[in-house]
Amino acid sequence: MSQGSRPDRVADQVRAEIAQLLAREVHDPGVGFVTVTRVQVTPDLQQARVFFTTLGDDKARRSSARALERAAPFLRRQIGARLRLRRVPALIFVYDESIAGQDRIERLLNELHPSAPTDPNGHTDNDS
Repeated sequence: MSQGSRPDRVADQVRAEIAQLLAREVHDPGVGFVTVTRVQVTPDLQQARVFFTTLGDDKARRSSARALERAAPFLRRQIGARLRLRRVPALIFVYDESIAGQDRIERLLNELHPSAPTDPNGHTDNDS
């Protein structure tokens, strides 16, 4: 079996566990509404970069990032207890800028090609 698929499998397991732990076990109000978008694990399985997004402005994003850093040791212990790994990867939380970029591109496209206006019934002017 190639070595390239194992980090991907571990990353998927880590992402699922972190998402579940954030939803059910982490009670820090600073975390806020966080979504784990993806996890990248190094080939030696020593580090996991956890990409996340959050609702709110830049201040809420920084607050969530600090809360996630505070929760990292707890999350790492829980992942170690739930997954059968010799060594649990160190968790590094990174804000996922790609989602904001996608929103910006979508807004620009909508400005270039505005959709046809709709009436209160949800029909466009082009509908018969």
